[in-house]
Amino acid sequence: MALIWRLSVWAWLCLAVLPAWSQGAASAAAASAPVSELAALAAQPGPPGVQALGRVVVMNREVVTLRGSLFGIPAQTRATESEARIRKALRSGGPLAVDTLDIAEGALVRVDGALMFAVTPDDSEERTLAGAQATAKVAASVLQRVIDESRESRDLKSLLIATLVTLGTGALMLLLMWLLRRTRRRVQAWLAGQTLAHADRLRVGGVELVRREGVLRFEQWLLNVVFWSLALLVVYEWLSISLAQFPFTRPWGEQLNGFLLGLLTRFVLGIVHAVPDLLAAALIFWLAWLLTGVLRRFFAKVGAGQVRLSWLDADVAAITSKLCVGAVWLFALAMAYPYLPGSDTEAFKGLSVLIGLMLSLGASNLVGQLASGLILTYTRTFHNGEYVRVDGHEGTVINLGAFTTRIRTGMGQELTISNSQVLGAVTHNYSRTVKGKGFIVDTTVTIGYDTPWRQVNAMLIEAARRTPGVLTDPAPHVFQVALSDFYPEYRLVCQAVPDQPRPRAEVMNQLHANVQDVFNEHGVQIMSPHYLGDPAEAKIVPPARWYAAPARPPAAAAE
Repeated sequence: MALIWRLSVWAWLCLAVLPAWSQGAASAAAASAPVSELAALAAQPGPPGVQALGRVVVMNREVVTLRGSLFGIPAQTRATESEARIRKALRSGGPLAVDTLDIAEGALVRVDGALMFAVTPDDSEERTLAGAQATAKVAASVLQRVIDESRESRDLKSLLIATLVTLGTGALMLLLMWLLRRTRRRVQAWLAGQTLAHADRLRVGGVELVRREGVLRFEQWLLNVVFWSLALLVVYEWLSISLAQFPFTRPWGEQLNGFLLGLLTRFVLGIVHAVPDLLAAALIFWLAWLLTGVLRRFFAKVGAGQVRLSWLDADVAAITSKLCVGAVWLFALAMAYPYLPGSDTEAFKGLSVLIGLMLSLGASNLVGQLASGLILTYTRTFHNGEYVRVDGHEGTVINLGAFTTRIRTGMGQELTISNSQVLGAVTHNYSRTVKGKGFIVDTTVTIGYDTPWRQVNAMLIEAARRTPGVLTDPAPHVFQVALSDFYPEYRLVCQAVPDQPRPRAEVMNQLHANVQDVFNEHGVQIMSPHYLGDPAEAKIVPPARWYAAPARPPAAAAE
């Protein structure tokens, strides 16, 4: 008798999980039998390996997810058979009461006493008996909801109310879209009026920083982005509400609402969680801002001469201030980096690696130029406004930058030379040893030994005296720099500060012209350096021939 009882129970459980199962006396007997003895037979281990999940979905709602096999039947097949049994129960009608029955190795979910599916420990995420029983209870509540929605889908009154709600929310959506469109037009008109009314504020020194047309286009683009974002949000909400009104599409509406609410929740929680880190980063940047303010004021006093330091000159105080401020901000950024939102994400780390790789591959020359600029600055090779000669190029320094040096020549050209090239060349500074402002003017002539050197000195000084812009204090000097085989070499050195800003080339032009005039006046030939012998007649230009055609005297040229 006991053997027959056990065999009947086993047959009931087999029919509950096989495709060709049927309800009968065996199932009724199994429903009331002690299931502790058959649990070992029901929860047979499935084949080894990871199996595909079997989702039991009825009326677009997921009832349960089966993960393990039962009697060698895969989870997907179990899910398909469970869906067929649930749909058959819905078609048969009746009370359709859902309950669960806990067994030693799992739980059974039934409708009106008929087994719909079994949940084993392998089907739960915890893979425990308690997890299986908890999963079965949750699945039972979902199945009861499916049954209620199935009844609602056959209720004409409920469907009519859902249709009216959908139409009402659709009308409300259209009204909101109309209000958004009118609001966009009014805001756009107001912004355009404000932009045109305050267009003069966009000018600095008569120069229009931003064109009004560009500002208007940007405002229109921004309003379009805001309008379409709000419009899509309204349509999204109407669609989720409409789908949630009908039983068959209600899970889709709940998913849409859940996605939006989940996204907003994650966004808000992300902000809340990031607030302490943002406060820490803001505190670091605030302290850095205070420190940089103190450094700027200190170096400003050094540059103005109010504070004197033995290790820092006033002319490099400005660049030292920029370097110190930059170092403080870099240190603050390094300290605040771990507190910045997203700094621990893989995308942020990948971007940091990419930037570091780009700097390591392409910044070697850049770093070399920057180092050369710092060396030129702190060795005080030259300053802005000084007249120098660098690598064969002469001109006034107009900008000593971090990477390049700009020089304006006397011919009106502006040369840009890399700092590494300047550092590697010999630099002639014509303004460093002068008295006050200005620059050194020098020229060289070679005159034969038959001309007294005292006369040559006097003529060169006279030529310098006639040149506009050449100072008498300090007085011009003439040096005999070499005694060559055929002639001495004389160099005239003087300081020039033109009354009006003019290039050094113009001063040199006037000086060379005056040298020729003075030598011609005193009958001294300038024959060198190609001296071979004394000519039959002196090679000079008498004053009567100074203005031979087409040249004109200064008075006639002025008329």
